[in-house]
Amino acid sequence: MSKLLFPSSVVGSLPRPAFVLDLINDRPPLPPETYEREMQAAVRYAVAMQEHAGIDVVTDGEWWRKSYIGVIAELAHGFELGTAADGRPWTIVTNKLAPKKPGFIANEVKFLKTITTKQIKSTLPSPALLGERMWDADKSAKAYPRRNDFVRDCVPILRRELELIRDAGADIAQIDDPHLCLFVDPDVRAKYSDPNVAAAFAVDMLNEVVSGVSGIKIAVHLCRRAGARVRGELSHGGGYGPIIPLLNRLKVHHLTMEFTSPQAGDMAVFKELREDLEIGLGCVDVTPGKIDSAETIASRVRKALEFLAPERVTLNPDCGFAPGSGAVVNLDEAYRKLCNEAEAARMLRAECG
Repeated sequence: MSKLLFPSSVVGSLPRPAFVLDLINDRPPLPPETYEREMQAAVRYAVAMQEHAGIDVVTDGEWWRKSYIGVIAELAHGFELGTAADGRPWTIVTNKLAPKKPGFIANEVKFLKTITTKQIKSTLPSPALLGERMWDADKSAKAYPRRNDFVRDCVPILRRELELIRDAGADIAQIDDPHLCLFVDPDVRAKYSDPNVAAAFAVDMLNEVVSGVSGIKIAVHLCRRAGARVRGELSHGGGYGPIIPLLNRLKVHHLTMEFTSPQAGDMAVFKELREDLEIGLGCVDVTPGKIDSAETIASRVRKALEFLAPERVTLNPDCGFAPGSGAVVNLDEAYRKLCNEAEAARMLRAECG
């Protein structure tokens, strides 16, 4: 059977309705069995919405998680949890990591397998991202005087969960690494004594998580902070050029790359990537209030086809639709964007035969 051209997918998160936000924030507190039943109903809706839009690879919207990167605290002891002034949860490492009960993310996959026949994507944070967000020079110093030592200790925790995600039946495991993509920005690079060494460390740690894990497609989302646009924050500039040699070292099958913003640079960089890498093309703008037409989305893909064979291209939004647990994004708007993405994929299949 021939491979489906231009499969459509989401990156990971979906907007969280007020009902789901109340659930994950325990408003009001519920018995565990009631929470489980209501969240399952919510996730069924999230999956049905993607299916009805025509999306080929689905997620659960990350609705089970109080915090996307904070999910590490479900997998390991050693963290202090709190709430920031803007209501967003924060997680800081304060003690040496110790395995908790593995399988929290794998359990998300197990439930998805019972409610859809579509391909399933599961998402994990990268070790370097956890180091960037969860290590504090004061609060973490007793357990981890150096940030990199904490990052190294995250590797076996994430690797074990990746293996369980595979065993649960996920088709794709996606590791999100906005930290690595910071090194495309000249202003960020200037803050490091040797930005190439720092970026290479992020790649090395990610490779340690995935190396030798077979039986599942492994992807890396090279987040350019499109999610920052959703929250009205400043995005980072610079094309992918400075990190292309590092991307070619990644022991993965798929790279998800953002390309709806001019800040992302020229798609000609695809010519510099390993030919075995599948490209998840960020071709749907996640900015609130902006709904790309199917033709606009298809035109971005056609541009990529100047450098990539159709068999290497999958379609997805630039980023998750709900970056940060406190992001306020309209779910119906996200649905319309996904409908247009799926329609663009159908148009492209007709064109490429």
